Amino acid sequence: MKSRRLVNLVLAAALAMPVVPAMSVSSEAQVQLHELLFGRARRENRNRRVREVPAEVQQAPKKIVPVSSPRYYNYKAAPVVTADIASLLPAPAENAGLEPSLDFEARRFAEALRLAPETPVRLEKDIAAALRAHYAAKPAFIWSRGNSVTAEAKAVVELLEKAGEHGLDETEYAVDLPSDGWSMDDPAGRTAELLAFDVMLSARVLRYAADMKDGVVNPNKLSGYHDFPKDRLSPEEAIAELAKADDPVAWLRTLEPKQQEYAALRAELKKLRSMKVDEIVLPEGMLVKPGQAEPDLPLLMKALRKRVTPETYEKHAATFAEYLGDDRYDEEIVALVKDFQRDNGLVADGIVGRKTVSRLTDIGHASKIRRIELALERLRWHPEEFGARHVLINQPAYRATYVEDYRDKLVTRAIVGKKSNQTSFFYDEIETVVFKPYWGVPQSIIVNEMLPKLHNDPAYLDRAGYVVTTTSGERLSSASIDWWQFNGKVPFNVRQKPGPSNALGDVKILFPNRHAIYMHDTPSRHLFDRDHRALSHGCVRLQKPREMAAAVLGKSVEYVNSRIAAGGGEEHESVPVKIPVFVSYYTAFPTDSGEVEYFPDIYGRDTYLGRALEAVHESRKSVES
Repeated sequence: MKSRRLVNLVLAAALAMPVVPAMSVSSEAQVQLHELLFGRARRENRNRRVREVPAEVQQAPKKIVPVSSPRYYNYKAAPVVTADIASLLPAPAENAGLEPSLDFEARRFAEALRLAPETPVRLEKDIAAALRAHYAAKPAFIWSRGNSVTAEAKAVVELLEKAGEHGLDETEYAVDLPSDGWSMDDPAGRTAELLAFDVMLSARVLRYAADMKDGVVNPNKLSGYHDFPKDRLSPEEAIAELAKADDPVAWLRTLEPKQQEYAALRAELKKLRSMKVDEIVLPEGMLVKPGQAEPDLPLLMKALRKRVTPETYEKHAATFAEYLGDDRYDEEIVALVKDFQRDNGLVADGIVGRKTVSRLTDIGHASKIRRIELALERLRWHPEEFGARHVLINQPAYRATYVEDYRDKLVTRAIVGKKSNQTSFFYDEIETVVFKPYWGVPQSIIVNEMLPKLHNDPAYLDRAGYVVTTTSGERLSSASIDWWQFNGKVPFNVRQKPGPSNALGDVKILFPNRHAIYMHDTPSRHLFDRDHRALSHGCVRLQKPREMAAAVLGKSVEYVNSRIAAGGGEEHESVPVKIPVFVSYYTAFPTDSGEVEYFPDIYGRDTYLGRALEAVHESRKSVES
C-alpha cells in the first residue's frame, strides 16, 4: 500500500504541474522515467511476495542448462568397397566386336569386355558408381590405343607418383603401368591387362582429383567448428573432364591450390625431406627444479650449449667443460640456466619449465614435416586462390594479416577464442565496419555467464549499462524480469551500450556468418602483451583495429579516428568492395617472403586431423595389404 500511495502522489504531482511547451524526450529518458515511476513498486511487490512465502515452500530458481559449444566428431571415412574389374564394366554383348558400324577402338573395347578380369580393386563407393555409369554410356578405352598405353596415361601415372610432393600419400594413387613390350602369342592377355589398367587408372585418378581439389578429409565431418562449402568435386564430373581432355595432366593441375602459401609450403616440405638434421628435442612437460636429479640433464646441457649467447657461454665455460654427464641439477648449472633465462626475457628463477624448454628445444624435424602436410591439406579446403586482396587470421599464430597485391600490408596481434570457446575455421567476406558499436551479447554468454548472476541480482544488467529488449524490440528493465523462470536460452536480447567499457571497444569489422564471429577492438589492451592469447569467447580481438578498419575501407587511420571521435551513436559503413576473410588454423605457415613459421596446436586440431587422415588411409588400403 505504501508503494501504491507513493506512485499516486507522484502522478498527482505531475498532473498538478503547469502546462509547458512540448519538448522532445529521448527514448532512454522515457525508460528512465518509467522505471522511476513504476520500477521501484514492481521490485517492492516482488520482494514482498517472496517474503510472504514461507521459506520451506519458496521455489528455487531452475537449474541452468548451459549452452554447449560445438564438439569434435569421430571421423568416418567415405565408404570404400572392394569390387572386381569386371563388375565395374558393362556386360559383354553376345556379338561383341562383330557390329560393322563400330570403329576399331569401339570393337576393341567390345571384345575386351569378354576378357574382363575379376581382379579386385578397392575404391570409393561413389567412384565405383561413376565408373559403371561412364563405361556404360561411353564404352571405350580412356588410357590406351591399339595395344599400347597412351603418352597421356603415362604422364598421369607419373603425376600420381609425385603426390607426396603435395603432402599426400602416394601409395593411395599407385597404379602399375603396363610395359610397352608384350607377347604377340597372347593378345587376349594383353587386352585384359589394358582393360584392367584402364579401370584402375580411372579409379585412382578420380581419387586424386577429389583429394587435390577439396582435400582428403571432409572438414565439416571433423567438428562443429569447421564450416566449409559442401559443393565438392563429384567423380562423375571428373571422369567426364578426363575422358574428353586432350591433356589430362593439364586439367588435373588446374585443381591444385594456387595460393603462394601453398607453393612455399611445398618447397619447405621438399627441403625438410632432403635434410639430415642433428636436432635437440627436450621431453614434453619437462620440469626441473634446483637440486633435483634429472635423467635428461645431459640433453638439457646439450641444448644450452647450442642456444646460449657467446657471452653466456664464455661466462660459464668451466661449467660446460667440467660437466661429465651426471643427472644432478647443481648450483653451477642453475646459475647457467638463470643467465639463459635473462637473455631470453624470462623470469630468472632457475626452474626449467614450459617457457624455458620452449626456448631450448628444437621443433622436431618429423613434427615440422607433419605440420606442413596438415597445412597443405587445410589449404585444399579453400578456394584455389585467396586473391590479391584479403585478410587471413591464423589462430595458432594469434595473428591477423591484411594482404594487398599479394603482399602483407598490415600484420597485427590477435586474441582468439579460449579452448572452451574456440574460434571456428571458415571463410567469408568482409562487408561492414561499425564505429562506436553496441555489443550484442550472444545467448551462450547470457545463459552461461549472466543468468547465474541474474538469478541472484535481477538488476545486474541495469547497473552494468546493458540494454534489454524483447524479440520485438520493446525495451525492459532487467530488474523487472523474473529471471528465475529461465534455465536456458532467454526470449530477450541483451546489448552493451557504446562507451569506454564496451567489450568491442571503438570499432568492429563484420563478415556475417552463422558463428557470430567478427574482428573488433577491446578495452583490455594489456592482454596483447601475453604470448598465449586464446582468451576470447570466439571473436577475434585486434591490437590494431583502427588500422585494419582503415585498410578494408581503403581510407586513412585519421579518417577512422574522426568517425570514432564524432558525436552520435553507433554508425555503419559498408566496405567499397567485399574482401575475402579466412579465419584459419595453421600450425605451419609461411610469411610473404616464404619463410615458414611453426606455431603451437592450441586447440588440438592437428591431432583430430591426423586421426581423420589415418582413418581414410586405413579404409583405402589395397586388397593385397
